[in-house]
Amino acid sequence: MVDHSAPRTARRATRAGVAALAAASLALTACSGGEDGGANADGGVVSANGTEPQNPLIPANTNEVGGGRIVEMIFAGLVYYDAEGETQLEVAESIETEDQKNYTITLKEGETFADGTPVTANSFVDAWNYAVENALVGAYNFESIAGYEEGGDEMEGLKVVDDRTFTVELEEPEVDFQDRLGQTAFYPLPESAFEDIEAFGEKPVGNGPYQLVEWTHNQGASLEPNPEYDGDREAKNDGVEYVFYAQVDAAYNDLLAGNLDVIDTIPESSQAAFEDDLEGRSVNQPAAIFQSLTIPHYLEHFDGEEGKLRRQAISLAIDRDDITETIFGGTRSPAREFTSPVIPGFEENLPGSEVLEFDPERARELWEEADEISTFDGELTIGYNADGDHQAWVDAVANQLRNNLDIDAHGDPYPDFKSFQDDLDSDSMTGAFRTGWQGDYPLSSNFLEPLYTATGSSNYSKYDNEEFDKLIGEAKRAETPEEGEEIFNRAQEILLKDLPVIPLWYSNTTGGWADTVEDVQFGWNSVPRLFDVVKR
Repeated sequence: MVDHSAPRTARRATRAGVAALAAASLALTACSGGEDGGANADGGVVSANGTEPQNPLIPANTNEVGGGRIVEMIFAGLVYYDAEGETQLEVAESIETEDQKNYTITLKEGETFADGTPVTANSFVDAWNYAVENALVGAYNFESIAGYEEGGDEMEGLKVVDDRTFTVELEEPEVDFQDRLGQTAFYPLPESAFEDIEAFGEKPVGNGPYQLVEWTHNQGASLEPNPEYDGDREAKNDGVEYVFYAQVDAAYNDLLAGNLDVIDTIPESSQAAFEDDLEGRSVNQPAAIFQSLTIPHYLEHFDGEEGKLRRQAISLAIDRDDITETIFGGTRSPAREFTSPVIPGFEENLPGSEVLEFDPERARELWEEADEISTFDGELTIGYNADGDHQAWVDAVANQLRNNLDIDAHGDPYPDFKSFQDDLDSDSMTGAFRTGWQGDYPLSSNFLEPLYTATGSSNYSKYDNEEFDKLIGEAKRAETPEEGEEIFNRAQEILLKDLPVIPLWYSNTTGGWADTVEDVQFGWNSVPRLFDVVKR
Protein backbone atom coordinates (compact mmCIF):
# COMPACT_ATOMS: atom_id res chain seq x y z
CA MET A 1 0.00 0.00 0.00
CA VAL A 2 1.36 3.41 -0.92
CA ASP A 3 2.90 4.99 2.14
CA HIS A 4 2.23 8.46 3.48
CA SER A 5 5.31 9.29 5.46
CA ALA A 6 8.40 7.22 5.89
CA PRO A 7 7.26 4.58 3.49
CA ARG A 8 3.19 1.27 4.17
CA THR A 9 -0.89 -5.62 3.93
CA ALA A 10 -3.32 -12.22 3.28
CA ARG A 11 -0.76 -13.61 5.14
CA ARG A 12 0.15 -17.22 4.89
CA ALA A 13 -1.17 -19.59 7.55
CA THR A 14 -1.57 -22.95 5.84
CA ARG A 15 1.35 -22.98 3.44
CA ALA A 16 5.04 -23.66 3.82
CA GLY A 17 7.03 -20.66 4.83
CA VAL A 18 4.94 -19.57 7.77
CA ALA A 19 7.63 -20.39 10.26
CA ALA A 20 10.19 -18.28 8.47
CA LEU A 21 7.79 -15.36 8.25
CA ALA A 22 6.75 -15.60 11.87
CA ALA A 23 10.34 -15.69 13.01
CA ALA A 24 11.18 -12.54 11.09
CA SER A 25 7.93 -10.64 11.60
CA LEU A 26 7.38 -7.98 14.16
CA ALA A 27 4.71 -9.03 16.58
CA LEU A 28 5.73 -6.50 19.17
CA THR A 29 3.78 -6.23 22.38
CA ALA A 30 4.42 -4.36 25.58
CA CYS A 31 2.58 -2.80 28.46
CA SER A 32 3.21 0.77 29.38
CA GLY A 33 4.31 1.85 32.80
CA GLY A 34 3.78 5.09 34.70
CA GLU A 35 0.92 6.44 36.75
CA ASP A 36 -2.71 6.22 35.77
CA GLY A 37 -4.21 9.05 33.82
CA GLY A 38 -2.62 11.62 31.57
CA ALA A 39 -3.72 14.61 29.57
CA ASN A 40 -5.78 12.38 27.30
CA ALA A 41 -7.39 10.04 29.82
CA ASP A 42 -11.08 10.52 29.12
CA GLY A 43 -13.71 7.99 28.21
CA GLY A 44 -11.31 5.24 27.17
CA VAL A 45 -10.84 6.67 23.66
CA VAL A 46 -7.38 5.97 22.20
CA SER A 47 -5.75 8.69 20.10
CA ALA A 48 -3.27 8.01 17.30
CA ASN A 49 -1.55 9.96 14.56
CA GLY A 50 -2.84 9.79 10.98
CA THR A 51 -3.00 11.63 7.68
CA GLU A 52 -5.83 12.92 5.53
CA PRO A 53 -7.10 10.13 3.23
CA GLN A 54 -6.59 10.83 -0.44
CA ASN A 55 -10.03 9.57 -1.50
CA PRO A 56 -13.47 8.92 0.00
CA LEU A 57 -13.37 5.78 2.13
CA ILE A 58 -14.33 3.15 -0.44
CA PRO A 59 -12.21 0.03 0.27
CA ALA A 60 -11.32 -0.79 -3.34
CA ASN A 61 -10.49 2.86 -4.03
CA THR A 62 -8.05 3.19 -1.13
CA ASN A 63 -4.37 2.36 -1.68
CA GLU A 64 -2.55 4.71 0.69
CA VAL A 65 -1.93 4.54 4.42
CA GLY A 66 -4.03 7.46 5.63
CA GLY A 67 -7.25 6.05 4.23
CA GLY A 68 -6.20 2.43 4.48
CA ARG A 69 -5.83 2.42 8.25
CA ILE A 70 -9.34 3.79 8.73
CA VAL A 71 -10.85 1.40 6.17
CA GLU A 72 -9.19 -1.58 7.89
CA MET A 73 -10.78 -0.56 11.19
CA ILE A 74 -14.34 -0.09 9.90
CA PHE A 75 -14.52 -3.04 7.49
CA ALA A 76 -13.91 -6.78 7.83
CA GLY A 77 -12.89 -9.10 5.01
CA LEU A 78 -13.16 -12.78 4.32
CA VAL A 79 -9.85 -13.15 6.16
CA TYR A 80 -7.68 -10.91 8.30
CA TYR A 81 -4.01 -10.95 9.22
CA ASP A 82 -2.81 -11.45 12.76
CA ALA A 83 0.20 -9.75 14.31
CA GLU A 84 2.58 -12.37 12.92
CA GLY A 85 1.22 -11.97 9.39
CA GLU A 86 -0.71 -15.22 9.29
CA THR A 87 -4.06 -15.54 7.52
CA GLN A 88 -7.08 -16.05 9.78
CA LEU A 89 -10.72 -16.46 8.76
CA GLU A 90 -12.91 -13.48 9.63
CA VAL A 91 -16.20 -13.19 7.73
CA ALA A 92 -15.57 -16.45 5.87
CA GLU A 93 -16.52 -19.70 7.55
CA SER A 94 -14.56 -21.62 4.94
CA ILE A 95 -12.62 -21.11 1.70
CA GLU A 96 -12.29 -24.36 -0.22
CA THR A 97 -10.44 -25.33 -3.38
CA GLU A 98 -9.15 -28.54 -4.92
CA ASP A 99 -7.21 -27.03 -7.80
CA GLN A 100 -6.28 -23.45 -6.71
CA LYS A 101 -8.43 -22.22 -9.61
CA ASN A 102 -12.00 -22.80 -8.44
CA TYR A 103 -12.96 -21.63 -4.95
CA THR A 104 -16.13 -22.03 -2.89
CA ILE A 105 -16.48 -19.40 -0.18
CA THR A 106 -19.00 -19.78 2.63
CA LEU A 107 -19.74 -16.90 5.00
CA LYS A 108 -20.33 -17.20 8.72
CA GLU A 109 -23.96 -17.11 9.72
CA GLY A 110 -25.42 -13.90 11.12
CA GLU A 111 -22.76 -11.46 9.84
CA THR A 112 -24.09 -7.89 9.60
CA PHE A 113 -22.99 -4.37 8.76
CA ALA A 114 -23.02 -1.66 11.43
CA ASP A 115 -26.54 -0.60 10.40
CA GLY A 116 -27.84 -4.12 11.03
CA THR A 117 -28.23 -5.13 7.38
CA PRO A 118 -26.89 -8.60 6.58
CA VAL A 119 -23.51 -9.30 5.02
CA THR A 120 -24.30 -11.65 2.15
CA ALA A 121 -22.50 -13.25 -0.77
CA ASN A 122 -23.79 -10.38 -2.89
CA SER A 123 -22.09 -7.90 -0.54
CA PHE A 124 -18.75 -9.26 -1.77
CA VAL A 125 -19.61 -10.06 -5.39
CA ASP A 126 -21.31 -6.71 -6.02
CA ALA A 127 -18.44 -4.79 -4.40
CA TRP A 128 -15.82 -6.61 -6.47
CA ASN A 129 -17.74 -6.12 -9.70
CA TYR A 130 -18.28 -2.44 -8.88
CA ALA A 131 -14.54 -1.93 -8.38
CA VAL A 132 -13.75 -3.41 -11.78
CA GLU A 133 -16.61 -1.76 -13.65
CA ASN A 134 -15.62 1.65 -12.32
CA ALA A 135 -11.86 1.09 -12.63
CA LEU A 136 -11.17 1.89 -8.98
CA VAL A 137 -7.52 2.00 -7.91
CA GLY A 138 -7.74 -1.49 -6.44
CA ALA A 139 -9.36 -3.05 -9.52
CA TYR A 140 -6.10 -4.76 -10.48
CA ASN A 141 -6.58 -7.14 -7.52
CA PHE A 142 -9.33 -8.86 -9.49
CA GLU A 143 -7.38 -9.38 -12.73
CA SER A 144 -6.98 -13.09 -12.08
CA ILE A 145 -10.76 -13.70 -11.89
CA ALA A 146 -12.29 -15.18 -15.05
CA GLY A 147 -13.96 -12.51 -17.17
CA TYR A 148 -12.01 -9.60 -15.72
CA GLU A 149 -11.93 -6.58 -17.96
CA GLU A 150 -11.33 -3.17 -16.43
CA GLY A 151 -14.38 -1.04 -17.08
CA GLY A 152 -16.33 -4.14 -17.99
CA ASP A 153 -19.54 -5.42 -16.45
CA GLU A 154 -19.96 -8.44 -14.18
CA MET A 155 -17.05 -10.88 -14.01
CA GLU A 156 -18.19 -14.31 -15.17
CA GLY A 157 -15.89 -15.95 -12.62
CA LEU A 158 -18.07 -14.76 -9.73
CA LYS A 159 -21.27 -16.70 -9.00
CA VAL A 160 -23.65 -16.26 -6.07
CA VAL A 161 -24.95 -19.65 -4.90
CA ASP A 162 -27.05 -18.45 -1.96
CA ASP A 163 -26.96 -15.71 0.69
CA ARG A 164 -23.95 -17.25 2.41
CA THR A 165 -22.13 -18.88 -0.50
CA PHE A 166 -20.39 -17.73 -3.67
CA THR A 167 -17.84 -19.23 -6.02
CA VAL A 168 -14.76 -17.75 -7.65
CA GLU A 169 -13.20 -19.09 -10.85
CA LEU A 170 -9.75 -17.82 -11.75
CA GLU A 171 -8.31 -17.66 -15.25
CA GLU A 172 -5.47 -19.90 -14.08
CA PRO A 173 -4.48 -21.53 -10.78
CA GLU A 174 -2.85 -19.14 -8.29
CA VAL A 175 -0.91 -20.31 -5.29
CA ASP A 176 -1.53 -17.18 -3.22
CA PHE A 177 -5.16 -16.25 -4.02
CA GLN A 178 -6.60 -17.17 -0.63
CA ASP A 179 -3.80 -15.31 1.12
CA ARG A 180 -4.67 -12.11 -0.75
CA LEU A 181 -8.32 -11.99 0.28
CA GLY A 182 -7.70 -9.83 3.35
CA GLN A 183 -6.52 -6.93 1.20
CA THR A 184 -8.86 -3.94 1.47
CA ALA A 185 -10.02 -4.19 -2.16
CA PHE A 186 -11.76 -7.47 -1.28
CA TYR A 187 -13.93 -5.99 1.48
CA PRO A 188 -17.75 -6.13 1.11
CA LEU A 189 -20.14 -3.22 0.62
CA PRO A 190 -23.78 -2.93 1.77
CA GLU A 191 -26.56 -2.32 -0.74
CA SER A 192 -26.84 1.27 0.51
CA ALA A 193 -23.37 2.05 -0.83
CA PHE A 194 -24.53 1.81 -4.43
CA GLU A 195 -27.40 4.26 -3.93
CA ASP A 196 -24.98 7.18 -3.52
CA ILE A 197 -21.38 6.02 -3.57
CA GLU A 198 -19.97 9.52 -3.11
CA ALA A 199 -21.98 10.13 0.05
CA PHE A 200 -21.19 6.63 1.28
CA GLY A 201 -17.47 7.31 0.95
CA GLU A 202 -17.78 10.28 3.30
CA LYS A 203 -19.68 8.27 5.93
CA PRO A 204 -19.21 4.58 5.13
CA VAL A 205 -21.13 1.80 6.81
CA GLY A 206 -18.79 -1.12 7.36
CA ASN A 207 -18.78 -4.46 9.11
CA GLY A 208 -15.53 -4.17 11.03
CA PRO A 209 -14.65 -3.67 14.71
CA TYR A 210 -15.37 0.09 14.56
CA GLN A 211 -17.75 2.46 12.84
CA LEU A 212 -16.97 5.97 11.63
CA VAL A 213 -18.53 8.69 13.77
CA GLU A 214 -17.03 11.74 12.10
CA TRP A 215 -14.41 12.59 9.50
CA THR A 216 -13.30 16.21 9.74
CA HIS A 217 -11.23 16.72 6.64
CA ASN A 218 -7.59 17.68 7.20
CA GLN A 219 -8.08 17.44 10.97
CA GLY A 220 -8.99 13.93 12.03
CA ALA A 221 -11.44 11.06 12.21
CA SER A 222 -13.39 9.58 15.13
CA LEU A 223 -14.30 5.91 15.41
CA GLU A 224 -16.43 4.07 17.95
CA PRO A 225 -16.86 0.31 18.50
CA ASN A 226 -19.30 -1.41 16.18
CA PRO A 227 -21.77 -3.35 18.38
CA GLU A 228 -22.64 -5.62 15.44
CA TYR A 229 -19.08 -6.94 15.08
CA ASP A 230 -18.34 -10.32 16.68
CA GLY A 231 -14.98 -11.24 15.16
CA ASP A 232 -11.52 -11.71 16.62
CA ARG A 233 -10.58 -8.02 16.27
CA GLU A 234 -13.12 -6.87 18.85
CA ALA A 235 -12.43 -3.39 20.25
CA LYS A 236 -10.98 -3.31 23.77
CA ASN A 237 -11.44 0.44 24.16
CA ASP A 238 -14.21 3.00 23.79
CA GLY A 239 -13.05 4.27 20.41
CA VAL A 240 -10.17 5.57 18.33
CA GLU A 241 -9.43 9.19 17.52
CA TYR A 242 -7.09 9.75 14.55
CA VAL A 243 -5.38 13.13 14.59
CA PHE A 244 -4.03 14.31 11.24
CA TYR A 245 -0.71 16.07 11.72
CA ALA A 246 1.05 18.31 9.21
CA GLN A 247 4.41 17.49 10.80
CA VAL A 248 5.57 14.30 12.54
CA ASP A 249 7.48 16.35 15.13
CA ALA A 250 4.21 17.83 16.38
CA ALA A 251 2.75 14.36 16.84
CA TYR A 252 5.81 13.18 18.74
CA ASN A 253 5.74 16.22 21.03
CA ASP A 254 2.08 15.52 21.79
CA LEU A 255 2.99 11.92 22.62
CA LEU A 256 5.67 13.04 25.06
CA ALA A 257 3.19 15.45 26.66
CA GLY A 258 0.54 12.74 27.05
CA ASN A 259 -1.76 14.43 24.54
CA LEU A 260 -1.45 11.56 22.03
CA ASP A 261 -1.58 7.89 22.97
CA VAL A 262 0.08 6.04 20.07
CA ILE A 263 2.41 7.09 17.27
CA ASP A 264 3.48 4.87 14.37
CA THR A 265 6.50 6.85 13.19
CA ILE A 266 9.33 8.70 14.87
CA PRO A 267 10.57 12.02 13.44
CA GLU A 268 14.13 12.11 12.16
CA SER A 269 15.03 14.70 14.80
CA SER A 270 14.22 12.20 17.58
CA GLN A 271 15.40 8.88 16.13
CA ALA A 272 18.63 8.90 18.11
CA ALA A 273 16.85 9.49 21.42
CA PHE A 274 13.30 8.13 21.21
CA GLU A 275 14.05 4.82 22.93
CA ASP A 276 15.46 6.71 25.91
CA ASP A 277 12.68 9.30 25.79
CA LEU A 278 9.96 6.67 25.96
CA GLU A 279 11.64 4.32 28.45
CA GLY A 280 10.37 0.94 27.30
CA ARG A 281 7.35 2.28 25.44
CA SER A 282 8.74 2.06 21.92
CA VAL A 283 9.50 -0.37 19.08
CA ASN A 284 12.36 -0.50 16.58
CA GLN A 285 12.13 -3.72 14.57
CA PRO A 286 12.18 -4.81 10.89
CA ALA A 287 9.01 -4.22 8.92
CA ALA A 288 7.59 -4.87 5.46
CA ILE A 289 8.32 -1.34 4.28
CA PHE A 290 10.32 -0.52 1.15
CA GLN A 291 11.42 2.98 0.12
CA SER A 292 12.64 4.08 -3.25
CA LEU A 293 13.37 6.95 -5.62
CA THR A 294 11.27 6.95 -8.78
CA ILE A 295 12.10 8.68 -12.04
CA PRO A 296 9.18 8.27 -14.46
CA HIS A 297 9.88 7.05 -17.97
CA TYR A 298 7.90 9.96 -19.40
CA LEU A 299 10.68 12.38 -18.41
CA GLU A 300 13.17 13.40 -21.10
CA HIS A 301 16.53 11.60 -20.75
CA PHE A 302 15.11 8.81 -18.59
CA ASP A 303 13.73 6.32 -21.10
CA GLY A 304 15.41 3.76 -23.33
CA GLU A 305 19.13 2.99 -23.17
CA GLU A 306 19.97 6.54 -22.05
CA GLY A 307 17.48 6.29 -19.22
CA LYS A 308 18.83 2.92 -18.09
CA LEU A 309 22.36 4.34 -17.88
CA ARG A 310 21.21 7.38 -15.92
CA ARG A 311 19.18 5.31 -13.47
CA GLN A 312 22.16 3.04 -12.80
CA ALA A 313 24.42 6.06 -12.37
CA ILE A 314 22.06 7.67 -9.85
CA SER A 315 21.79 4.42 -7.88
CA LEU A 316 25.57 4.05 -7.70
CA ALA A 317 25.95 7.70 -6.66
CA ILE A 318 23.89 7.26 -3.48
CA ASP A 319 25.67 6.25 -0.28
CA ARG A 320 22.86 4.33 1.44
CA ASP A 321 25.02 3.24 4.38
CA ASP A 322 25.90 6.83 5.23
CA ILE A 323 22.32 8.11 5.01
CA THR A 324 20.75 5.26 6.98
CA GLU A 325 23.25 5.81 9.80
CA THR A 326 23.63 9.60 9.91
CA ILE A 327 20.07 10.62 8.99
CA PHE A 328 18.05 7.70 10.33
CA GLY A 329 20.21 6.55 13.23
CA GLY A 330 20.10 2.91 12.20
CA THR A 331 16.30 2.73 11.90
CA ARG A 332 16.67 1.95 8.18
CA SER A 333 18.63 -0.78 6.36
CA PRO A 334 20.15 -0.22 2.88
CA ALA A 335 18.05 -1.89 0.20
CA ARG A 336 19.39 -5.01 -1.52
CA GLU A 337 16.35 -5.80 -3.68
CA PHE A 338 12.72 -4.73 -4.21
CA THR A 339 10.75 -6.49 -1.41
CA SER A 340 11.63 -6.57 2.31
CA PRO A 341 13.77 -8.70 4.65
CA VAL A 342 10.63 -9.97 6.43
CA ILE A 343 9.12 -11.33 3.21
CA PRO A 344 9.58 -15.06 2.38
CA GLY A 345 12.03 -15.46 -0.49
CA PHE A 346 14.03 -12.32 0.29
CA GLU A 347 17.52 -12.59 -1.22
CA GLU A 348 20.09 -9.89 -0.54
CA ASN A 349 22.61 -11.02 -3.18
CA LEU A 350 20.57 -11.39 -6.34
CA PRO A 351 22.55 -11.14 -9.60
CA GLY A 352 22.80 -7.46 -10.46
CA SER A 353 22.42 -6.21 -6.89
CA GLU A 354 25.85 -4.55 -7.12
CA VAL A 355 24.05 -1.61 -8.76
CA LEU A 356 22.79 -0.79 -5.25
CA GLU A 357 26.32 -0.34 -3.89
CA PHE A 358 28.03 3.04 -3.55
CA ASP A 359 30.50 3.52 -6.43
CA PRO A 360 30.78 7.22 -7.38
CA GLU A 361 33.52 6.63 -9.96
CA ARG A 362 31.44 4.09 -11.88
CA ALA A 363 28.39 6.34 -11.46
CA ARG A 364 30.14 9.22 -13.22
CA GLU A 365 31.31 6.92 -16.03
CA LEU A 366 27.75 5.75 -16.70
CA TRP A 367 26.41 9.31 -16.57
CA GLU A 368 28.99 10.37 -19.15
CA GLU A 369 28.01 7.41 -21.35
CA ALA A 370 24.41 8.61 -21.20
CA ASP A 371 25.52 12.13 -22.12
CA GLU A 372 27.08 10.73 -25.29
CA ILE A 373 23.57 9.67 -26.32
CA SER A 374 21.95 12.98 -25.32
CA THR A 375 23.40 15.70 -23.10
CA PHE A 376 21.63 16.32 -19.79
CA ASP A 377 21.94 20.02 -18.95
CA GLY A 378 18.91 20.66 -16.78
CA GLU A 379 18.02 20.09 -13.12
CA LEU A 380 16.87 16.97 -11.32
CA THR A 381 14.30 17.67 -8.64
CA ILE A 382 13.19 15.16 -5.99
CA GLY A 383 9.55 15.54 -5.04
CA TYR A 384 8.33 14.65 -1.56
CA ASN A 385 5.48 15.38 0.83
CA ALA A 386 6.61 17.80 3.53
CA ASP A 387 4.20 16.33 6.11
CA GLY A 388 6.12 13.05 6.03
CA ASP A 389 9.48 14.10 7.51
CA HIS A 390 11.49 13.54 4.33
CA GLN A 391 13.45 16.76 3.89
CA ALA A 392 16.69 15.65 5.59
CA TRP A 393 17.21 12.50 3.53
CA VAL A 394 16.04 14.11 0.29
CA ASP A 395 18.54 16.93 0.83
CA ALA A 396 21.25 14.36 1.57
CA VAL A 397 20.52 12.38 -1.61
CA ALA A 398 20.41 15.57 -3.68
CA ASN A 399 23.74 16.64 -2.23
CA GLN A 400 25.32 13.28 -3.12
CA LEU A 401 24.01 13.51 -6.68
CA ARG A 402 25.41 17.02 -7.03
CA ASN A 403 28.81 15.96 -5.73
CA ASN A 404 29.10 12.60 -7.49
CA LEU A 405 27.42 13.36 -10.83
CA ASP A 406 28.00 17.13 -11.04
CA ILE A 407 24.34 17.87 -11.75
CA ASP A 408 21.87 20.38 -10.33
CA ALA A 409 19.81 18.23 -7.93
CA HIS A 410 17.54 19.52 -5.16
CA GLY A 411 14.35 18.74 -3.26
CA ASP A 412 10.87 19.74 -4.40
CA PRO A 413 8.52 19.71 -1.37
CA TYR A 414 4.73 19.37 -1.57
CA PRO A 415 2.73 20.72 1.40
CA ASP A 416 0.98 17.41 2.13
CA PHE A 417 0.68 13.82 1.01
CA LYS A 418 -2.67 14.31 -0.75
CA SER A 419 -1.39 16.98 -3.14
CA PHE A 420 1.75 14.92 -3.75
CA GLN A 421 -0.27 11.76 -4.48
CA ASP A 422 -2.66 13.65 -6.76
CA ASP A 423 0.23 14.65 -9.01
CA LEU A 424 1.53 11.08 -9.01
CA ASP A 425 -1.86 9.75 -10.07
CA SER A 426 -2.18 12.30 -12.88
CA ASP A 427 1.36 11.67 -14.20
CA SER A 428 2.18 15.33 -13.57
CA MET A 429 5.57 14.95 -11.92
CA THR A 430 8.34 17.01 -13.48
CA GLY A 431 11.27 15.24 -11.83
CA ALA A 432 12.18 12.34 -9.60
CA PHE A 433 10.13 11.69 -6.45
CA ARG A 434 10.11 9.58 -3.31
CA THR A 435 8.03 6.44 -3.30
CA GLY A 436 7.37 3.83 -0.68
CA TRP A 437 5.37 0.65 -0.20
CA GLN A 438 4.01 -0.82 3.00
CA GLY A 439 2.99 -4.45 2.55
CA ASP A 440 -0.66 -5.39 2.18
CA TYR A 441 0.25 -9.05 2.64
CA PRO A 442 3.64 -10.73 3.22
CA LEU A 443 4.31 -12.11 -0.24
CA SER A 444 6.71 -10.95 -2.93
CA SER A 445 3.80 -10.55 -5.35
CA ASN A 446 2.46 -7.65 -3.30
CA PHE A 447 5.75 -5.76 -3.59
CA LEU A 448 6.25 -6.46 -7.31
CA GLU A 449 2.97 -6.76 -9.21
CA PRO A 450 1.26 -3.46 -8.25
CA LEU A 451 4.41 -1.38 -8.70
CA TYR A 452 6.11 -2.71 -11.83
CA THR A 453 3.71 -4.64 -14.07
CA ALA A 454 2.29 -2.70 -17.00
CA THR A 455 -1.19 -2.69 -15.43
CA GLY A 456 -0.06 -2.21 -11.82
CA SER A 457 -2.12 0.26 -9.82
CA SER A 458 0.96 1.96 -8.37
CA ASN A 459 3.29 1.78 -11.37
CA TYR A 460 4.25 5.45 -11.10
CA SER A 461 7.41 5.02 -13.16
CA LYS A 462 5.27 3.80 -16.11
CA TYR A 463 7.55 0.81 -16.46
CA ASP A 464 6.60 -1.73 -19.14
CA ASN A 465 8.59 -4.93 -19.63
CA GLU A 466 6.85 -7.95 -21.16
CA GLU A 467 9.45 -10.41 -19.86
CA PHE A 468 9.00 -9.14 -16.31
CA ASP A 469 5.19 -9.33 -16.57
CA LYS A 470 5.44 -12.89 -17.91
CA LEU A 471 7.56 -14.01 -14.97
CA ILE A 472 5.13 -12.46 -12.48
CA GLY A 473 2.35 -14.52 -14.06
CA GLU A 474 4.46 -17.69 -13.91
CA ALA A 475 5.28 -17.11 -10.25
CA LYS A 476 1.62 -16.75 -9.34
CA ARG A 477 0.82 -20.01 -11.14
CA ALA A 478 3.60 -21.92 -9.39
CA GLU A 479 2.65 -25.17 -7.68
CA THR A 480 4.24 -24.19 -4.37
CA PRO A 481 5.04 -20.87 -2.64
CA GLU A 482 8.73 -21.76 -2.66
CA GLU A 483 8.74 -22.27 -6.43
CA GLY A 484 6.87 -19.01 -6.83
CA GLU A 485 9.41 -17.09 -4.76
CA GLU A 486 12.24 -18.40 -6.95
CA ILE A 487 10.49 -17.07 -10.05
CA PHE A 488 9.74 -13.73 -8.37
CA ASN A 489 13.47 -13.39 -7.69
CA ARG A 490 14.24 -14.04 -11.35
CA ALA A 491 11.84 -11.22 -12.17
CA GLN A 492 13.73 -9.00 -9.74
CA GLU A 493 16.93 -9.59 -11.69
CA ILE A 494 15.25 -7.77 -14.58
CA LEU A 495 14.34 -4.90 -12.27
CA LEU A 496 17.93 -4.61 -11.10
CA LYS A 497 18.96 -4.01 -14.72
CA ASP A 498 16.16 -1.60 -15.64
CA LEU A 499 15.68 0.14 -12.26
CA PRO A 500 12.09 1.34 -12.76
CA VAL A 501 12.62 2.65 -9.24
CA ILE A 502 15.90 3.03 -7.40
CA PRO A 503 15.74 1.02 -4.15
CA LEU A 504 16.92 3.09 -1.20
CA TRP A 505 16.29 1.35 2.12
CA TYR A 506 13.92 -0.71 4.24
CA SER A 507 12.24 0.97 7.18
CA ASN A 508 12.01 -0.46 10.63
CA THR A 509 8.84 -0.12 12.60
CA THR A 510 9.63 2.82 14.82
CA GLY A 511 6.81 3.92 17.05
CA GLY A 512 5.81 4.46 20.62
CA TRP A 513 3.07 5.12 23.10
CA ALA A 514 2.41 7.31 26.09
CA ASP A 515 1.92 6.07 29.64
CA THR A 516 -1.78 6.73 29.11
CA VAL A 517 -2.29 3.33 27.43
CA GLU A 518 -1.25 -0.30 27.70
CA ASP A 519 -1.35 -3.52 25.63
CA VAL A 520 0.14 -1.78 22.61
CA GLN A 521 1.03 -4.12 19.77
CA PHE A 522 2.49 -3.40 16.33
CA GLY A 523 1.82 -5.92 13.56
CA TRP A 524 4.28 -7.36 11.05
CA ASN A 525 3.49 -4.49 8.67
CA SER A 526 4.25 -1.79 11.29
CA VAL A 527 0.60 -0.84 11.84
CA PRO A 528 -0.41 -0.50 15.51
CA ARG A 529 -3.26 -2.85 16.39
CA LEU A 530 -5.37 -0.13 17.98
CA PHE A 531 -8.35 -2.38 18.70
CA ASP A 532 -6.21 -4.14 21.32
CA VAL A 533 -5.03 -0.96 23.05
CA VAL A 534 -6.47 -0.25 26.50
CA LYS A 535 -6.70 3.26 27.92
CA ARG A 536 -5.34 3.57 31.44
